[in-house]
Amino acid sequence: MKTSTAVAATTSVAASSFARSVHAGEDNTIRVALIGCGGRGSGAAANALSVDNGPIELVAMADVFDYKLKQCYESLNKQFQDKVKVPDDQKFIDFEGYKKAIDCLRPGDIAIMATPPAFRWVQFEYAISKGVNVFMEKPVTVDGPSSVKMLELAKKSIEKNLKVGIGLMCRHCDARRELYRRIQDGQIGDILMMRAYRMAGPTGSAATTKKPEGMSELLYQINRFHGFLWASGGAYSDFLIHNIDECCWMKDAWPVKAAASGGRHYRNDDVDQNFDTYSVEYTFADGTKLLLNGRTIPGCKNEFASYAHGTKGSAVISTAAHTPAKCRIYSGQNIGKRSELVWEFPQPEKSPYQLEWDHLVAAIRDNEPYNEVERGVQASVVTSMGRMAAHTGQEITYDDMLNCKHEFAPGIEKLTFDSPAPLQPLANGLYPVPQPGIVTDQEYQS
Repeated sequence: MKTSTAVAATTSVAASSFARSVHAGEDNTIRVALIGCGGRGSGAAANALSVDNGPIELVAMADVFDYKLKQCYESLNKQFQDKVKVPDDQKFIDFEGYKKAIDCLRPGDIAIMATPPAFRWVQFEYAISKGVNVFMEKPVTVDGPSSVKMLELAKKSIEKNLKVGIGLMCRHCDARRELYRRIQDGQIGDILMMRAYRMAGPTGSAATTKKPEGMSELLYQINRFHGFLWASGGAYSDFLIHNIDECCWMKDAWPVKAAASGGRHYRNDDVDQNFDTYSVEYTFADGTKLLLNGRTIPGCKNEFASYAHGTKGSAVISTAAHTPAKCRIYSGQNIGKRSELVWEFPQPEKSPYQLEWDHLVAAIRDNEPYNEVERGVQASVVTSMGRMAAHTGQEITYDDMLNCKHEFAPGIEKLTFDSPAPLQPLANGLYPVPQPGIVTDQEYQS
């Protein structure tokens, strides 16, 4: 595992001309195309346009919902009027809008991929063919087959010297980077156990009621993507990946297996595929444990944090949500006890959402190796491993997950507005849900 978020990649001499040739001339403006205009896409575009090391412009946008594109455009245009240059004929409402938006770019520009992750490998493959740099939101895969495809695409993107950032922004956090350095320096001793929590009320579109009349099944599921495993990996993958990734980073390893439990409780009118609670025990090769708890039930104790416990002390990896991390080290195991506090990162902290963009654009302008895809896939596979363990009731290894043949959305690259949804409702109008101990070789039975 690399210690830097700017993962060093072997660079093809022949391919390195992509970045150099485009930005060596008088026009060194980086053009950006936004694919997926929801909340994260809007946020990523705003961060891109806030990078201040040279000219950068938003020139194209794509989504399958016209209202999302319109809202996103108006918001960005209000904030960055001199940097948003998207004429109407470069706003695309189409399942192939990603191609049209990327076609508005030159080699060396940036495509932001912020649609539900199921579409990630399709869009990334096209961007590679066009020599376009990429920022893609996490997770980057949701099942075994798409993970295998993305690992192959990662190799191709490195061969072309493309710069690719992944939306695991905690890796770019200054506080966490300093904590990582101190942990690797032995300041809490050997890590024996880590804990991570994301326990809150309903989040995103995870709690999803029945499809409204007049809306296609496909667009309904894409619009409520947190509710459907094929689109997003569900609430587990979308919400818990950051805590999982930051813990694995501090451990400097990926876990080799997971065992888990979880269940559905107060469903009311919700029809999504998610569990309401997840409790996962990840095991690393040296026996170290990562205990992960996720919950989306209102009225319960909330916690959104990650911790590490070592032979010489303990550490706070994140305190409440993603930023500020407020990383700290304690001499004992009493986290929060002031008399045992030996180090804390000074406040305030820079936003890691902005830092990840600063780092990506700097790498593009300086033509430095920068490709986070392999690590992003590994984090996504580890996340899916815990999810599958809970959904099947079985112990799942990393290799089990990567090689699992259950492809959630085969043929996703061919979807149109008239296509059936990859997941069809049952005769009772509900959707297939995980059945631990009954359906054990895949996460649900269609």
